[in-house]
Amino acid sequence: MPTRLAPVPDFLYGTAWKEDRTQALTELALRMGFRGIDTANQRRHYVEAAVGQGLAAAYRAGVVTRADLFLQTKFTYQPGQDHRLPYDPAADVSTQVAQSMQSSLEHLGTDHVDSYVLHGPASGYGWTDDDAEAWAAMVRERDAGRTRLLGVSNVSLRHLAQLAASGAEPPAFVQNRCFARLGWDRAVRAFCAERKIVYQGFSLLTANPEVLGHPRVADIAARRKATPAQIVFRFSQLIGMLPLTGTSDAEHMTQDLASRGLSLSNDEVQAIESLVA
Repeated sequence: MPTRLAPVPDFLYGTAWKEDRTQALTELALRMGFRGIDTANQRRHYVEAAVGQGLAAAYRAGVVTRADLFLQTKFTYQPGQDHRLPYDPAADVSTQVAQSMQSSLEHLGTDHVDSYVLHGPASGYGWTDDDAEAWAAMVRERDAGRTRLLGVSNVSLRHLAQLAASGAEPPAFVQNRCFARLGWDRAVRAFCAERKIVYQGFSLLTANPEVLGHPRVADIAARRKATPAQIVFRFSQLIGMLPLTGTSDAEHMTQDLASRGLSLSNDEVQAIESLVA
């Protein structure tokens, strides 16, 4: 492990759905100022090896060093994968977790990641024995120094409550798709806030077109000389989220990062939080 550890950033760059643009966009995001990269060892939606190539290019160019970066990847169960698996499909879940991690470290050209996330529970209905096995294996990866922190993604309040009730170690992160029409995942955010778990919100723009086009958000954006997207990202941070963006546009990358400097009043934050479709 390095002696200097990068802090958890206040914005993450997501690398899903980039395919042959993954390497270039990862490097561009770092050049634009992102210091947190989110990926997954799931070839169906990510090209993790190309993320590593983008990192390597940025290292060679002197843009960043490994110690500057927060790298987050995920373990994905077989139903969430296609035929390009990062582990032996016949192996038990614990072995698959370890094999996926080893593959991720090779892809990313590092001896550790900063966060290792369970990409989604095995069932939509509750925390299962497979999840308990996967989580215990992830804890062992952390204890071995191959990750600093652990997280879970695509989870409900029931999943989190059952994980907590099991007596297992709590996650450092919860990463969910966040819908305004569902209260911006209010119940899960409250669970996280009570336990000092960092809530990572993704699809903040794509899941909420009705917010981006809402007259109230447009009015706030005009007053702040900002874009509606910037208002949504700043709002997310002010209610305690760590937002992700997956933009492929350099100008939008700059704008997204600049949103951190915006000021919103409590009334404006409450107005956005209460928006419904």
